[in-house]
Amino acid sequence: MTSGGEEPRRQNQNLDDDDCPVNTVIMEENPCTESSSKPKILVIMGPTGAGKSKLAIDLASHFPIEIINADSMQVYSGLDVLTNKVPLLEQKGVPHHLLGTISPNVEFTAKHFKEAAIPLIKEICSRGRLPVIVGGTNYYIQALVSPFLINDSVDDMEENCPLDPAETGDVMLEVVAENSALTYEFLKELDPVAANRIHPNDQRKISQYLTLYTRFGVLPSKLLQEKAMENWGQVDNFHYDCCFICVDASLAALDDYVGKRVDCMVNSGLLDEVFDIYTMNADYTRGLRQAIGVREFADFLEFYMHGPGHGCENSDYLISVDRKCKHLRQILEAPTENQLKVLLTDAIERVKLNTRRLVRRQKRRLKRLQMLFGWIIHHVDSTESLLCFSDDLWASQVVEPALRNVNSFLHGNTTLEEPTKTLQGMKLVERDLWTQYRCEACGDKVLRGLHEWEQHTQGRSHRKRVSRLKKSGMYTQCVQQQ
Repeated sequence: MTSGGEEPRRQNQNLDDDDCPVNTVIMEENPCTESSSKPKILVIMGPTGAGKSKLAIDLASHFPIEIINADSMQVYSGLDVLTNKVPLLEQKGVPHHLLGTISPNVEFTAKHFKEAAIPLIKEICSRGRLPVIVGGTNYYIQALVSPFLINDSVDDMEENCPLDPAETGDVMLEVVAENSALTYEFLKELDPVAANRIHPNDQRKISQYLTLYTRFGVLPSKLLQEKAMENWGQVDNFHYDCCFICVDASLAALDDYVGKRVDCMVNSGLLDEVFDIYTMNADYTRGLRQAIGVREFADFLEFYMHGPGHGCENSDYLISVDRKCKHLRQILEAPTENQLKVLLTDAIERVKLNTRRLVRRQKRRLKRLQMLFGWIIHHVDSTESLLCFSDDLWASQVVEPALRNVNSFLHGNTTLEEPTKTLQGMKLVERDLWTQYRCEACGDKVLRGLHEWEQHTQGRSHRKRVSRLKKSGMYTQCVQQQ
């Protein structure tokens, strides 16, 4: 379950400010080029459920905008309920691009997003409108605004590098392709620095790194540290003049909202969608099947479709339910517990849990963009509006400050924050982005880079665990570097 598609809130009042009028703006000048040699784009970021899509659609009442979806699951066609796409009626006539347009069986990478979004931005600007990038997939956004991608370097090397492919690597790749664990072990032996940077199950990145080495004989870590890390995501190197707005909320509010939203999705047909996409032994690492809310139902659907007699004591109740039809809601409403109902209930709870984990990852990555890359991100807080379901709070606490920031951005107001000089002058090659830290106190939790480790050790959960271990006399070494 990904971000986007929340019900838009009504704008029932004009939001005026003495210094910065924020009622409806009709701009004769091109918002993409005013006072800047780079095209202007607005980027609305934030964790899932915070209200990114609501804000973008509300801003269309004040500025001439078109929206480019930057949610890595909403780009695919299908699973409209599960991926929480904005229904056509709720788009309120605002043009949406890259929303449900990609085949669900292909892999739409950050490079693909960049290649698709760049011409869209040009077209939108040519119409005198402001491109608004909306989504919680931060690496899509980072790929778009940054002039460098690892894929770009591979393409450049292919054109200019006279090296023949490393034959040993070709043979080894054929051998390890059938065994993902062996593939990771090979990468770890070949380039431990690069291996420590990625998760052992990240087959896409493992394959990318091994292909890079196989074709050109270049260690991934060497290329990334010497070239990519100098440019990736740095403010000075942006393709565009960017205004970043993050719609955020407290974890408590988002956790509560996520639970309620999943329940609403179940009532709106989520189970039918998952039933339609179900295939035994499917690859859940590519395309639309990567979405949270798909793999969680695999055990239930396998038992539902193929389990003998449903494994249910109350067989009289389930006789009326055609096993090949999508009457899955009836299982949840069964009067007694049975194995099928237990599996389904557990799957729904795991969807909620994994979505809450996604929220935390998104928050960490946003903080990383600020702390490590020097991005200036203007935060608006939707906590109270989520908790109270209040249109007035949404208008005053989210829409109004966002409007002020966008107006300042479009009209060259110098009161906008400038990047912190210490962050702006730092080079990523000087930062510890590659060391892998393992916290034994937190169940061997893996952190990548000194920044993530420091953030983790400052967290309340970590400190509580360390305190308990110290009291019990079991606290020894909490971190191992690899």
